Amino acid sequence: MHKQEPHLSRMKIALEEARDAALREEVPIGAVLVHRNSGDVVARAGNRTIELHDPTAHAEIQVIRDVCGVVGAQRIPEYDLYVTLEPCPMCAAAISFARIGTVYFGAHDPKSGGITSDVDLYSRSQIHHKPQIFGGILEEECGSILKAFFQAKRLSL
Repeated sequence: MHKQEPHLSRMKIALEEARDAALREEVPIGAVLVHRNSGDVVARAGNRTIELHDPTAHAEIQVIRDVCGVVGAQRIPEYDLYVTLEPCPMCAAAISFARIGTVYFGAHDPKSGGITSDVDLYSRSQIHHKPQIFGGILEEECGSILKAFFQAKRLSL
């Protein structure tokens, strides 16, 4: 199997979650958590902030909550996160608190991202755990679903 294949297939699962979120009229962002040793996708979710009336119900937070609940721990360092959009500052902090090992994301978010934008949360000394970061996986596909969603929203106004 090609070295990048697991990353692409996992990001495609996150994209499925993003598409499902769009069908629910949620911002189309999807995330999956993968057990690093087994390679198993153990949680998958899309944004549910509107459905749950919860501004913290981002895809990343949903999968972190799911896995922490299953394993009965607040820290899950043996898991890696795949998400279609660069995590916002709230999610980047939660990822750090959960001690997730690696974050793989699709599209960069220069306006609201918490990792590679001006915020660059992981460069700050207050953040104790800094996961490895790999961005740009299926970036065009991940970005186009968001662009199409917001374009359709603007047209319906």
